[in-house]
Amino acid sequence: MSPILIGGTVAIDHVKTPAAEAANLLGGSASYAALAASYFTTPVHLVGIIGKDFPPEHLALLESRGITLDGLERSSGDSFSWSGEYHENMNDRTTRQVDINVLENWRVKVPPSIAGAPVVVLANMAPENQIQMLDQIVAAAALAASSGNSSTAMPFVVADTMDLWIHIANDRLHDVLRRIDLLVINDREAREFVATSNLVVAGQRLLAKGPRHVVIKLGEFGAMLFAAGAGSGPAALSASNFFRCAAFPLHEVADPTGAGDSFLGALAGHLAATDRSHFTFGDLRQAVIEGSVVASFTCEAFSTRRLQELTRTDIEHRRAFLQSITHWP
Repeated sequence: MSPILIGGTVAIDHVKTPAAEAANLLGGSASYAALAASYFTTPVHLVGIIGKDFPPEHLALLESRGITLDGLERSSGDSFSWSGEYHENMNDRTTRQVDINVLENWRVKVPPSIAGAPVVVLANMAPENQIQMLDQIVAAAALAASSGNSSTAMPFVVADTMDLWIHIANDRLHDVLRRIDLLVINDREAREFVATSNLVVAGQRLLAKGPRHVVIKLGEFGAMLFAAGAGSGPAALSASNFFRCAAFPLHEVADPTGAGDSFLGALAGHLAATDRSHFTFGDLRQAVIEGSVVASFTCEAFSTRRLQELTRTDIEHRRAFLQSITHWP
Protein backbone atom coordinates (compact mmCIF):
# COMPACT_ATOMS: atom_id res chain seq x y z
CA MET A 1 0.00 0.00 0.00
CA SER A 2 1.07 3.58 -0.65
CA PRO A 3 0.27 6.84 1.11
CA ILE A 4 -2.49 9.02 -0.24
CA LEU A 5 -2.82 12.78 0.14
CA ILE A 6 -6.30 14.29 0.43
CA GLY A 7 -7.00 18.01 0.61
CA GLY A 8 -10.35 19.71 1.06
CA THR A 9 -12.79 21.02 3.63
CA VAL A 10 -13.11 19.80 7.21
CA ALA A 11 -16.39 21.02 8.63
CA ILE A 12 -19.02 21.00 11.33
CA ASP A 13 -22.36 19.93 9.88
CA HIS A 14 -25.94 20.34 11.05
CA VAL A 15 -28.33 18.06 9.18
CA LYS A 16 -32.11 17.68 9.20
CA THR A 17 -34.05 14.98 7.35
CA PRO A 18 -37.77 14.16 7.34
CA ALA A 19 -37.08 11.57 10.05
CA ALA A 20 -34.40 13.09 12.30
CA GLU A 21 -32.04 15.95 13.03
CA ALA A 22 -28.48 16.14 14.37
CA ALA A 23 -25.97 18.92 15.06
CA ASN A 24 -22.19 19.35 15.46
CA LEU A 25 -21.49 16.42 13.14
CA LEU A 26 -18.18 15.71 11.46
CA GLY A 27 -18.45 17.01 7.90
CA GLY A 28 -16.44 18.33 4.99
CA SER A 29 -15.26 16.82 1.74
CA ALA A 30 -11.81 15.86 3.01
CA SER A 31 -13.17 14.23 6.17
CA TYR A 32 -15.44 11.83 4.29
CA ALA A 33 -12.88 11.14 1.57
CA ALA A 34 -10.11 10.42 4.07
CA LEU A 35 -12.25 8.05 6.13
CA ALA A 36 -13.31 6.15 3.00
CA ALA A 37 -9.74 5.93 1.70
CA SER A 38 -8.52 4.57 5.04
CA TYR A 39 -10.24 1.24 4.37
CA PHE A 40 -7.94 0.66 1.40
CA THR A 41 -4.53 2.17 2.19
CA THR A 42 -2.47 3.83 4.90
CA PRO A 43 -1.31 6.36 5.77
CA VAL A 44 -3.94 8.83 4.64
CA HIS A 45 -2.58 12.38 4.85
CA LEU A 46 -5.23 15.05 5.37
CA VAL A 47 -4.78 18.69 4.35
CA GLY A 48 -7.33 21.25 5.49
CA ILE A 49 -8.09 23.90 8.09
CA ILE A 50 -10.23 23.98 11.24
CA GLY A 51 -11.08 26.61 13.83
CA LYS A 52 -10.85 26.82 17.60
CA ASP A 53 -14.38 25.44 17.98
CA PHE A 54 -13.74 22.14 16.16
CA PRO A 55 -14.77 19.18 18.35
CA PRO A 56 -11.69 17.24 19.53
CA GLU A 57 -13.59 13.95 19.31
CA HIS A 58 -13.79 14.39 15.54
CA LEU A 59 -10.01 14.70 15.34
CA ALA A 60 -9.59 11.63 17.53
CA LEU A 61 -11.87 9.68 15.20
CA LEU A 62 -9.83 10.64 12.14
CA GLU A 63 -6.57 9.67 13.82
CA SER A 64 -8.04 6.35 14.97
CA ARG A 65 -8.44 5.41 11.29
CA GLY A 66 -4.76 6.04 10.50
CA ILE A 67 -5.37 9.52 9.11
CA THR A 68 -2.44 11.86 9.77
CA LEU A 69 -3.23 15.45 10.68
CA ASP A 70 0.18 17.07 10.06
CA GLY A 71 -1.39 18.94 7.15
CA LEU A 72 -4.45 20.09 9.13
CA GLU A 73 -4.02 23.76 9.98
CA ARG A 74 -5.46 25.08 13.24
CA SER A 75 -6.86 28.62 13.21
CA SER A 76 -8.01 30.97 15.96
CA GLY A 77 -11.20 31.64 13.98
CA ASP A 78 -14.34 29.53 13.77
CA SER A 79 -14.55 26.37 11.70
CA PHE A 80 -16.30 26.07 8.36
CA SER A 81 -19.90 25.07 9.08
CA TRP A 82 -22.79 23.87 6.91
CA SER A 83 -26.46 23.43 7.77
CA GLY A 84 -28.92 21.73 5.44
CA GLU A 85 -32.31 20.06 5.27
CA TYR A 86 -33.25 17.11 3.08
CA HIS A 87 -36.72 16.81 1.59
CA GLU A 88 -39.00 13.80 1.47
CA ASN A 89 -37.35 12.07 -1.50
CA MET A 90 -33.86 12.50 0.08
CA ASN A 91 -32.46 13.56 -3.30
CA ASP A 92 -33.29 17.25 -2.95
CA ARG A 93 -31.98 19.41 -0.14
CA THR A 94 -32.02 23.02 0.95
CA THR A 95 -28.91 24.67 2.35
CA ARG A 96 -30.03 26.63 5.40
CA GLN A 97 -26.75 28.27 6.35
CA VAL A 98 -23.10 28.27 5.30
CA ASP A 99 -20.48 29.88 7.53
CA ILE A 100 -17.25 30.10 5.51
CA ASN A 101 -15.20 31.33 8.50
CA VAL A 102 -11.63 29.94 8.35
CA LEU A 103 -11.95 29.11 4.65
CA GLU A 104 -12.36 32.75 3.64
CA ASN A 105 -8.65 33.59 3.51
CA TRP A 106 -7.21 30.08 3.61
CA ARG A 107 -4.11 29.32 1.58
CA VAL A 108 -3.32 25.63 1.37
CA LYS A 109 -0.07 24.53 2.99
CA VAL A 110 1.24 21.04 2.20
CA PRO A 111 4.03 19.93 4.56
CA PRO A 112 7.00 18.64 2.54
CA SER A 113 6.95 15.42 4.57
CA ILE A 114 3.63 14.37 3.00
CA ALA A 115 3.88 16.01 -0.43
CA GLY A 116 5.27 12.95 -2.21
CA ALA A 117 2.20 10.71 -2.17
CA PRO A 118 1.68 8.92 -5.52
CA VAL A 119 -2.08 9.53 -5.44
CA VAL A 120 -3.42 13.01 -4.65
CA VAL A 121 -7.08 13.92 -4.11
CA LEU A 122 -8.30 17.48 -4.54
CA ALA A 123 -11.61 17.05 -2.76
CA ASN A 124 -14.30 19.67 -3.13
CA MET A 125 -12.88 23.11 -2.30
CA ALA A 126 -12.35 26.36 -4.16
CA PRO A 127 -10.42 25.87 -7.44
CA GLU A 128 -7.91 28.44 -6.19
CA ASN A 129 -7.17 26.19 -3.21
CA GLN A 130 -6.93 23.17 -5.49
CA ILE A 131 -4.35 24.99 -7.62
CA GLN A 132 -2.38 26.04 -4.52
CA MET A 133 -2.22 22.40 -3.48
CA LEU A 134 -1.29 21.25 -6.98
CA ASP A 135 1.52 23.78 -7.25
CA GLN A 136 3.10 22.52 -4.03
CA ILE A 137 2.76 18.87 -5.08
CA VAL A 138 4.39 19.56 -8.45
CA ALA A 139 7.19 21.57 -6.82
CA ALA A 140 7.88 18.72 -4.36
CA ALA A 141 8.04 16.17 -7.20
CA ALA A 142 10.40 18.40 -9.19
CA LEU A 143 12.65 18.89 -6.16
CA ALA A 144 12.81 15.16 -5.51
CA ALA A 145 13.68 14.47 -9.14
CA SER A 146 16.42 17.12 -9.13
CA SER A 147 17.89 15.49 -6.02
CA GLY A 148 18.47 12.30 -7.95
CA ASN A 149 15.44 10.29 -6.86
CA SER A 150 14.94 8.29 -10.05
CA SER A 151 11.77 6.67 -8.69
CA THR A 152 9.99 10.01 -8.37
CA ALA A 153 7.02 10.44 -10.67
CA MET A 154 4.23 12.95 -10.91
CA PRO A 155 1.28 11.76 -8.82
CA PHE A 156 -2.06 10.63 -10.17
CA VAL A 157 -4.38 13.54 -9.36
CA VAL A 158 -8.13 13.15 -8.78
CA ALA A 159 -10.34 16.22 -8.33
CA ASP A 160 -13.95 16.85 -7.37
CA THR A 161 -15.96 20.03 -7.83
CA MET A 162 -19.45 21.46 -7.44
CA ASP A 163 -21.95 23.85 -9.01
CA LEU A 164 -20.81 26.82 -6.90
CA TRP A 165 -17.36 26.79 -8.50
CA ILE A 166 -18.86 26.32 -11.97
CA HIS A 167 -20.74 29.57 -11.38
CA ILE A 168 -18.23 31.80 -9.56
CA ALA A 169 -14.78 30.40 -10.43
CA ASN A 170 -15.22 28.93 -13.90
CA ASP A 171 -11.90 30.12 -15.32
CA ARG A 172 -9.88 28.75 -12.42
CA LEU A 173 -11.84 25.51 -12.52
CA HIS A 174 -10.81 25.10 -16.15
CA ASP A 175 -7.19 25.65 -15.07
CA VAL A 176 -7.60 22.75 -12.63
CA LEU A 177 -9.08 20.47 -15.29
CA ARG A 178 -6.06 20.93 -17.55
CA ARG A 179 -3.77 19.61 -14.79
CA ILE A 180 -5.54 16.53 -13.42
CA ASP A 181 -5.88 12.88 -14.36
CA LEU A 182 -9.45 12.25 -13.21
CA LEU A 183 -12.43 14.54 -12.65
CA VAL A 184 -15.31 13.38 -10.44
CA ILE A 185 -18.57 15.32 -10.76
CA ASN A 186 -22.26 14.60 -10.21
CA ASP A 187 -24.81 14.32 -12.99
CA ARG A 188 -26.61 17.61 -12.39
CA GLU A 189 -23.36 19.56 -12.31
CA ALA A 190 -22.00 17.76 -15.37
CA ARG A 191 -25.07 18.71 -17.40
CA GLU A 192 -24.83 22.31 -16.23
CA PHE A 193 -21.08 22.60 -16.78
CA VAL A 194 -21.15 21.60 -20.45
CA ALA A 195 -24.70 22.63 -21.34
CA THR A 196 -26.25 19.32 -22.34
CA SER A 197 -28.94 17.05 -20.92
CA ASN A 198 -27.22 13.95 -22.33
CA LEU A 199 -24.73 12.49 -19.87
CA VAL A 200 -22.76 10.56 -22.49
CA VAL A 201 -22.21 13.80 -24.38
CA ALA A 202 -21.41 15.52 -21.07
CA GLY A 203 -18.70 12.98 -20.30
CA GLN A 204 -17.12 13.44 -23.71
CA ARG A 205 -17.22 17.23 -23.44
CA LEU A 206 -15.63 17.13 -19.99
CA LEU A 207 -12.79 14.98 -21.32
CA ALA A 208 -12.17 17.66 -23.93
CA LYS A 209 -11.50 20.15 -21.13
CA GLY A 210 -8.31 18.35 -20.11
CA PRO A 211 -8.66 15.44 -17.68
CA ARG A 212 -7.70 12.00 -19.01
CA HIS A 213 -10.64 10.40 -17.22
CA VAL A 214 -14.05 11.56 -16.02
CA VAL A 215 -16.48 9.97 -13.58
CA ILE A 216 -20.05 11.22 -13.50
CA LYS A 217 -21.81 10.24 -10.27
CA LEU A 218 -25.46 9.27 -10.69
CA GLY A 219 -26.49 9.00 -7.04
CA GLU A 220 -28.87 6.07 -6.52
CA PHE A 221 -28.26 5.04 -10.15
CA GLY A 222 -24.50 4.46 -9.88
CA ALA A 223 -21.71 6.09 -11.89
CA MET A 224 -20.27 6.40 -15.39
CA LEU A 225 -16.53 6.30 -16.21
CA PHE A 226 -15.10 7.87 -19.37
CA ALA A 227 -11.52 7.65 -20.62
CA ALA A 228 -9.67 9.77 -23.14
CA GLY A 229 -10.35 8.44 -26.61
CA ALA A 230 -14.08 8.11 -26.04
CA GLY A 231 -14.54 10.54 -28.94
CA SER A 232 -18.09 11.58 -29.81
CA GLY A 233 -21.13 9.57 -30.78
CA PRO A 234 -22.17 6.05 -29.78
CA ALA A 235 -19.74 4.35 -32.16
CA ALA A 236 -16.82 5.87 -30.22
CA LEU A 237 -17.77 4.17 -26.95
CA SER A 238 -16.18 0.83 -26.17
CA ALA A 239 -15.37 -1.37 -23.19
CA SER A 240 -11.88 0.15 -23.19
CA ASN A 241 -13.03 3.74 -22.66
CA PHE A 242 -16.49 3.58 -21.04
CA PHE A 243 -17.91 1.82 -17.98
CA ARG A 244 -21.27 2.03 -16.22
CA CYS A 245 -21.51 0.87 -12.61
CA ALA A 246 -24.76 0.30 -10.73
CA ALA A 247 -25.36 1.58 -7.21
CA PHE A 248 -25.98 -0.74 -4.29
CA PRO A 249 -29.76 -0.89 -3.64
CA LEU A 250 -30.63 0.56 -0.24
CA HIS A 251 -33.90 -0.03 1.58
CA GLU A 252 -33.62 3.29 3.36
CA VAL A 253 -31.48 6.42 3.17
CA ALA A 254 -30.85 8.05 6.55
CA ASP A 255 -28.53 10.86 5.40
CA PRO A 256 -26.85 11.12 1.97
CA THR A 257 -24.48 13.90 3.11
CA GLY A 258 -20.91 13.00 2.16
CA ALA A 259 -21.81 10.03 -0.06
CA GLY A 260 -20.14 11.62 -3.07
CA ASP A 261 -17.02 12.43 -1.04
CA SER A 262 -16.94 8.86 0.29
CA PHE A 263 -17.16 7.63 -3.31
CA LEU A 264 -14.19 9.84 -4.17
CA GLY A 265 -12.10 8.67 -1.24
CA ALA A 266 -12.75 4.97 -1.73
CA LEU A 267 -12.03 5.26 -5.46
CA ALA A 268 -8.70 6.98 -4.81
CA GLY A 269 -7.87 4.74 -1.87
CA HIS A 270 -8.24 1.66 -4.05
CA LEU A 271 -5.87 3.16 -6.61
CA ALA A 272 -3.31 4.00 -3.93
CA ALA A 273 -3.50 0.44 -2.60
CA THR A 274 -2.13 -0.85 -5.91
CA ASP A 275 1.18 0.88 -5.06
CA ARG A 276 1.40 2.50 -8.49
CA SER A 277 0.92 5.98 -9.95
CA HIS A 278 -0.13 4.86 -13.44
CA PHE A 279 -3.35 2.94 -13.85
CA THR A 280 -5.09 0.86 -16.49
CA PHE A 281 -8.71 1.34 -17.43
CA GLY A 282 -9.38 -1.89 -15.54
CA ASP A 283 -7.89 -0.35 -12.39
CA LEU A 284 -10.21 2.63 -12.75
CA ARG A 285 -13.25 0.42 -13.37
CA GLN A 286 -12.58 -1.42 -10.12
CA ALA A 287 -12.00 1.87 -8.32
CA VAL A 288 -15.45 3.10 -9.42
CA ILE A 289 -17.00 -0.10 -8.06
CA GLU A 290 -15.25 0.34 -4.71
CA GLY A 291 -16.43 3.95 -4.57
CA SER A 292 -20.03 2.95 -5.23
CA VAL A 293 -19.96 0.29 -2.54
CA VAL A 294 -18.48 2.51 0.18
CA ALA A 295 -20.76 5.44 -0.68
CA SER A 296 -23.78 3.23 -0.02
CA PHE A 297 -22.70 2.71 3.58
CA THR A 298 -22.40 6.46 4.17
CA CYS A 299 -26.10 6.92 3.36
CA GLU A 300 -27.20 4.52 6.10
CA ALA A 301 -26.58 6.86 9.09
CA PHE A 302 -26.03 10.50 9.93
CA SER A 303 -22.67 12.03 9.11
CA THR A 304 -19.77 9.57 9.21
CA ARG A 305 -21.38 7.28 11.81
CA ARG A 306 -21.81 4.30 9.50
CA LEU A 307 -18.65 4.98 7.54
CA GLN A 308 -16.45 5.05 10.64
CA GLU A 309 -17.54 1.62 11.92
CA LEU A 310 -17.06 -0.42 8.75
CA THR A 311 -14.83 -3.44 8.37
CA ARG A 312 -13.13 -4.73 5.25
CA THR A 313 -15.44 -7.73 5.46
CA ASP A 314 -18.49 -5.44 5.27
CA ILE A 315 -17.12 -3.88 2.10
CA GLU A 316 -16.20 -7.23 0.54
CA HIS A 317 -19.62 -8.76 1.22
CA ARG A 318 -21.45 -5.77 -0.23
CA ARG A 319 -19.19 -5.72 -3.29
CA ALA A 320 -19.82 -9.42 -3.89
CA PHE A 321 -23.57 -8.92 -3.65
CA LEU A 322 -23.47 -5.97 -6.03
CA GLN A 323 -21.53 -8.09 -8.49
CA SER A 324 -24.02 -10.95 -8.18
CA ILE A 325 -27.03 -8.80 -9.00
CA THR A 326 -25.41 -6.90 -11.89
CA HIS A 327 -23.45 -9.71 -13.55
CA TRP A 328 -24.40 -10.32 -17.17
CA PRO A 329 -24.31 -14.07 -18.00
